[in-house]
Amino acid sequence: MSDTLTVATEPRRELAEAREICPTTAWKAVSAGAIMVDVREPHEIERAAFAVPGRIDIPLGELERRWSELPRDRDLVLVCAVGQRSLKATYYLMYHGYTRVANLAGGIVAWARKGFPVSGEVPAASSTGGCCGAPAATSTSANCGSAQTAGSGCATSGEPGGCC
Repeated sequence: MSDTLTVATEPRRELAEAREICPTTAWKAVSAGAIMVDVREPHEIERAAFAVPGRIDIPLGELERRWSELPRDRDLVLVCAVGQRSLKATYYLMYHGYTRVANLAGGIVAWARKGFPVSGEVPAASSTGGCCGAPAATSTSANCGSAQTAGSGCATSGEPGGCC
């Protein structure tokens, strides 16, 4: 399966910048009822998985066919290994009218580094430098406290790992 998504020959539409959140904000969102959507391949999830209830696994290569399975009335946190594929998935869902979507910057690597629950063995990040271990080339909105909606920033009260 390909990690590339195609968009039908509809008129081009401008999208807002995708919202990216750090692991602490993602933990708070999932704890409050958001659904985590893992776009990694099944063999990756078998090696290391986000240990959160209600997680939905839809590999990026299947998202084009399966996106309508995701609810529009719930917050969705898109995740992958380091945040690149899930960012593509976030934009894809935004293109299809989803407004309650966010990308986990740094993926499972950043999630595990901050002490949030995983099952299996998380591989080490191949490049670091941005917020929470995300590659430095990612959008500045991935950095905690910048370009996030009100109330979505990091906090350290009681969460594993504290703020990124």
